[in-house]
Amino acid sequence: MATHSDTIKRGRKFDQVLEGARTIFMRDGFEGASVDDIAREASVSKATLYSYFPDKRLLFGQVSETECRRQADEAFEVLDMDAPPKEVLVEAAWRMVSFITSDFGIAVFKICIAESGRFPNLGQQFYDSGPKLVRERIVLYLKEATKRGELDISDFNFAAEQFLELTKTYIHPRILCGVQLTFSHAELAKIVHGSVEMFLARYGRDLD
Repeated sequence: MATHSDTIKRGRKFDQVLEGARTIFMRDGFEGASVDDIAREASVSKATLYSYFPDKRLLFGQVSETECRRQADEAFEVLDMDAPPKEVLVEAAWRMVSFITSDFGIAVFKICIAESGRFPNLGQQFYDSGPKLVRERIVLYLKEATKRGELDISDFNFAAEQFLELTKTYIHPRILCGVQLTFSHAELAKIVHGSVEMFLARYGRDLD
């Protein structure tokens, strides 16, 4: 059986195809997206599209992976590893809730969940390029802050998972159930600061 890397081919219009596919997938979902519409949006022929991606599933997987990595890089590479925990965690929490409530964040998560039963690799790709990558970046900061004596953490992966789940409080289940898709600044601020306060109440050290 061919692997993901074996079947995807790159060429001059590869990025063009990805951008067109991103637009259509976000608009129509995986099932509703047609290859004709993707090719039209990308301004390429169907033959060119199929030469890069012989399977729509592979195309969606690449779109998801590329976009998640881009957003994770933008969100967490700029965090100051030397800054105090409250400052860094508030910034990280804001970036998390911004992603979770973004049009892309909502759409790609719903599509991956809906299609992961039929295409398990889609869910794995999304997890590896999104949630897992973000957790790893948070773990790096938590280790540095613990070394400086600002946090008291023994299980860094578990602590990072706890923090990330706290940033989903209230908003994530409402989004997934379609109860609410937009949130006020006050609602998001409550999540951000509440998450950080609870996390620091558990892992913060009193340095006074």
